[in-house]
Amino acid sequence: MTSKDLITIPARRGITFELRKGQKLKIVNTYGSQVLDLWAFCLSDRDDYMSMEHTRSALSKLTPQVGDTLVSVDFRPMLTLVEDTSPGIHDTLMCCCSQTIYKRLGCVDYHDNCRDNFYAALKSVGWSYPITPGPFNLFTNFPVSPEGKITRMPPVSKPGDYVLFAAETDLLTVISACPQDITPINGLDRQTRDCGYQILN
Repeated sequence: MTSKDLITIPARRGITFELRKGQKLKIVNTYGSQVLDLWAFCLSDRDDYMSMEHTRSALSKLTPQVGDTLVSVDFRPMLTLVEDTSPGIHDTLMCCCSQTIYKRLGCVDYHDNCRDNFYAALKSVGWSYPITPGPFNLFTNFPVSPEGKITRMPPVSKPGDYVLFAAETDLLTVISACPQDITPINGLDRQTRDCGYQILN
C-alpha cells in the first residue's frame, strides 16, 4: 500500500503493511502523547527481523538518532531514521506490553495489549511468528538513572511531532498504538489516542 494521505493508527490497536526499499515511512504523533511499538521483518527472509539488541550493538548507543540505521538479527540494514521533529526521546530497552504485564499491574479482566496487537496484525496478512521481538518504542520516555533504574514517564513529544524512516530493504512493518492506561507513559491523563502514518515514495 502506498499513500500520501495520513492513515490512522487506531488507539489501542495494531496495523501492518508492506514497505518497499527506498520508500519512506512517516509516523505522526497526532496528539503528542501516544507511544507506539514498531516492528519490521525482511520480506525475503522472515527469520530476519529488526532487533533492538543488535541495533544497540551496531550503534553503541541506547537510542537511535537522525542518520542512524536500525538493523536486524543478521545486522541487515532495515530502517534509517532520516528526520525526527520530536526531542528524540525513544526507547529500545523495554519489551512490548502483554496480558501478563497488565495482570502484574492488577488487571483482573482482559486488557488490550501490544503483544496481542502484534499477533493480530500479522494474522491479518497470513503471517505467524514463534516469538515476540522487542519493539522500537517510539516517543516512549523511559529515562535510565546513573544507578541503572528505569522510570516510566510521560512522552515529551508535542502534537504533530513525527519520525521519518527510509526503508533499506523490503519490509513487513507492524505498528501498535500502545493501550497502556495504568502507568503514565501515554501522558499524565493516561488516555490512549490515535496516531497516523504515511508511506512516501
